[in-house]
Amino acid sequence: MTGKMYTDPIEFVEVSPRDGLQNERTIVSTAQKLALVDHAVASGARRIEVTSFVNPRAVPQMADAEEVCAGLPARDDVTWIGLVMNLRGAERAIATGRITQLGAVAVSTDRFAMANQGQTSKGSVEAASAIIARAADAGLTGQVTIAASFGCPFEGEVTEDRVLHMAEACAKAGAVEIGLADTIGVANPVHVTRLVERVKRAIAPLPVRVHFHNTRGTGLANVWAAIGAGASVVDSSIGGLGGCPFAPGAAGNVATEDVVYMLERAGIGTGLDLERLIETNHWLAGVMGKELPAMVGKAGGFPKPRLEEREIA
Repeated sequence: MTGKMYTDPIEFVEVSPRDGLQNERTIVSTAQKLALVDHAVASGARRIEVTSFVNPRAVPQMADAEEVCAGLPARDDVTWIGLVMNLRGAERAIATGRITQLGAVAVSTDRFAMANQGQTSKGSVEAASAIIARAADAGLTGQVTIAASFGCPFEGEVTEDRVLHMAEACAKAGAVEIGLADTIGVANPVHVTRLVERVKRAIAPLPVRVHFHNTRGTGLANVWAAIGAGASVVDSSIGGLGGCPFAPGAAGNVATEDVVYMLERAGIGTGLDLERLIETNHWLAGVMGKELPAMVGKAGGFPKPRLEEREIA
């Protein structure tokens, strides 16, 4: 770890309204999704992935994308992100008049790309590039996440060179940020360090964002390694909810409150309010009808000193 990383704050993208909910069987109402967005904003989140514009038959939880966008508060200080897989989804997002950034997805392998988007890996890069161009035409920004950057549920290992070339192509297309996603939670800190460093050098000065799933309990270690390697943006989900309907074995995202606790205790600024995040965790657990995976949501933050008996002078 360098001294510089301890003075540079980390930016968060709160993904609970989209990635956190998309794989949940319990259908969350539009009003509850908007309440979750409100809680996230009150906790300090300023970039929020609010929904995805996908086929509702494939992802029923996201069937109310337009309704969610219609209920978003008018805030100039918050970036509302809509995930889109193709130009049709991009047009839907743009038509809401509320989405300010399009999030495109490119997939590192052909078999996963076919399962996720019905196209080859190369085709997903081309689709992402077209989405970025359309975003610019509409006066919006566009970013790209490379899914299965650290391993594929269908093809196994993914070469770093493959991910690097995809990142370069998406950066050349005009993306404002490149995300590396560990979609099925198989990354390890050594791999993360190496790949983030390589991608960061290749796309500089664009920022590298990371998206980790805690499927095998290595999520926080991977976040720490990524930040040490130069990533400046972290995707996370309140409560640690999340998963991909098209990736077997994909479990929850790293929990926002867990990552914030780790970074703040290490002296790294996040701009997020841990106590409010914990309160939101408990509220969201009630909505979902179950305890959420986040560890800090269960244990709380750093223990406050107990009131000691006053010393008499």
